[in-house]
Amino acid sequence: MKTDRRFSLVLLNIFAIFTESTGFYLPGLAPVNFCEAPNAKPTCPNNVTLFVNKLDSDQSVIPYEYHSFDFCVGSENESGNLGQVLFGERIRPSPYKINFKKNTECALLCDKEYKSSDSNHQEKLRLLQRGMKLNYQQHWIIDNMPANPNRTYSVAIQEPDSYYLFNTVDIRIEYREMSNDPNFLDDKIGGRIIRIKVQPKSVKHESKDKLNCGPNASPQAISQKDKDVNVIFSYSVVWEPTDVKWSSRWDYILDSMPHTNIQWFSIMNSLVIVLFLSGMVGMILLRTLHRDIARYNQLDNEEDAQEEFGWKLVHGDVFRPPRHALCLSVFVGSGSQLLLCATVTLAFACLGFLSPANRGSLMTFALVFYVLFGIVAGYVSSRLYKTMEGLNWKTNIILTSFLIPGIIFGVFFVTNLMLWGKGSSAAVPFGTLLALLALWLFISIPLTFVGAYFGFRADRIQAPVRTNQIPRQLFFILNSIWSHEVFYMFGFLLLVFIILVITCSEATILLAYFHLCAEDYRWWWRSFFTSGFTAVYLAIYCVHYFNSKLTITGTISTILYFSYTGIFVFLFFLMTELLVFFTFFFIHKSMDRSKDLQSLKITEQPQLRMSTILKQEAEEFLKTYQLEAGTTQMPPKVGEAHRGQVQLVTNVYGMVMNTNVVFYRYQVTIFGVIITRDQTEFVRELSPQLSGDYQKSDRRKRARNVFNV
Repeated sequence: MKTDRRFSLVLLNIFAIFTESTGFYLPGLAPVNFCEAPNAKPTCPNNVTLFVNKLDSDQSVIPYEYHSFDFCVGSENESGNLGQVLFGERIRPSPYKINFKKNTECALLCDKEYKSSDSNHQEKLRLLQRGMKLNYQQHWIIDNMPANPNRTYSVAIQEPDSYYLFNTVDIRIEYREMSNDPNFLDDKIGGRIIRIKVQPKSVKHESKDKLNCGPNASPQAISQKDKDVNVIFSYSVVWEPTDVKWSSRWDYILDSMPHTNIQWFSIMNSLVIVLFLSGMVGMILLRTLHRDIARYNQLDNEEDAQEEFGWKLVHGDVFRPPRHALCLSVFVGSGSQLLLCATVTLAFACLGFLSPANRGSLMTFALVFYVLFGIVAGYVSSRLYKTMEGLNWKTNIILTSFLIPGIIFGVFFVTNLMLWGKGSSAAVPFGTLLALLALWLFISIPLTFVGAYFGFRADRIQAPVRTNQIPRQLFFILNSIWSHEVFYMFGFLLLVFIILVITCSEATILLAYFHLCAEDYRWWWRSFFTSGFTAVYLAIYCVHYFNSKLTITGTISTILYFSYTGIFVFLFFLMTELLVFFTFFFIHKSMDRSKDLQSLKITEQPQLRMSTILKQEAEEFLKTYQLEAGTTQMPPKVGEAHRGQVQLVTNVYGMVMNTNVVFYRYQVTIFGVIITRDQTEFVRELSPQLSGDYQKSDRRKRARNVFNV
């Protein structure tokens, strides 16, 4: 009853969070008021700066800075934050002169002349022709608002024989007068920019003194064979009033984004799958599990049914340390770091702190959280490694600190060299690389060591039973990344992320139950690669998306696409494996801890005679099993023998039983009996040297089944 109430309170809190999160929005930047020239002042400027960003293309993943195409350049530079630099954004002021509420008709911007006799001119012309061929698109910003967010503003329009360069633009800016705003308490002068629309045109002007921006003007044609070209750039500005409030100015961008209805359909489809999986899991936990327990207890009461089967048979083996425990613990620790980073970043994004108005903030926050959560990676990795009885704790800390970040940084550095060679704006400057390296070496790694320190000091995660010693939505995100669309639907993304967590967890419960029923307890790496198959699907879909949705050409662009995709798939693999791994872990703990399982009867076990045991080991051994001196009761059989020999990788220091003692650093074998110091179990292999009375016993066949030899 108390559990139901707690669960209901948790649900109410979750719904309350979602309800409240739709009731407010934290804007990225404060509003800016613009005034006409007579009323201009520092808090209400007259000049409106138009910023230009990188140019990108659907046919290439190599972006270029605006100035790379020899367009008209501004006189100032703006430094971006870390997220903008990593995303390749290079926002620069443009030379367009725009004043608040001042219309401009066909004004001269600049002119460019390319001569066949000048090699520098020809190099710039070839780059411009390449940009027109690959349909590079421009991104302009006014008052932190994107111009034409859902329409392409290409460099030129392509025709069979030539390209028509867009050298003239009509800029239409909608604004709201502060005098019409009853909530504005200041002197009600000036206005705020609400919407920007840019209409490019191709116009061949006669000269700088004779500009013709009319509809009947001839287009500016440039063919691939042209060597001598003269281009004159011009622009027009029109101001229009509107009643739209400044707080709602992003609505027309968000509402006009494509695929919104389709994404709702995809989410509903995923929710149906989650409900179906929930029903299956509920059926297993509420019916099948209890029915199995009842059946096991019934069979235990029968005289001839002495052998265990199903998940009861392997319940004592599910927490046996796996092979390559070091690598598994490192991957799980890194996955926990990524999962927390993604969860916290999405939470801040849904609260509005990482809105599209805060350019680069999403990447900056994600990077900062990833660095700070190095302490989580160190703690989870070290404690799990300690639970799995690992000995190389120094190697565990070093691999957790360097393996995954080192792989990512290595791939990133190689791709960055390619971008440097192409002169792309996506190439991260050397200073930024040093900053990233400093974040890794001086913040992330020390925090990982701190987390590992507390992880190794913490107690092991206790298994509920003794361990026997014999073993037994993707399209929309890709579209936002590679099609250069603004992604703002963080609520959708959080919902899909929650669906991913639930789906992975519930699928894990089903797999855990079915494998235990098949008497297969080897779940550690299986859980790891079960979730990893989700990343395989992601990789396959990325290849399909590349072939069917993108028009990327060029070897370098293809290499860059699959390099970035490989990093994304690898990180997704680590994050999802953490979900499935810990779901496996806690499901097995809950099953083995259940009261019904504790009531299962234990198969009768034979007795062994012990003549001599080293005092220290004997005291520890007898205390562990609560036995009397001279006798030792074998633990319940769970698992299998491997060709009559027991294979162990555990920390064993030694024990003497009868005679012919053989000592090893990590293992001691006495008449086929292997005992571990750190474990709370020991096992034996039937052999002729054992007690003759036991070998001649009528229960020999049953005992061989018990020990599975």
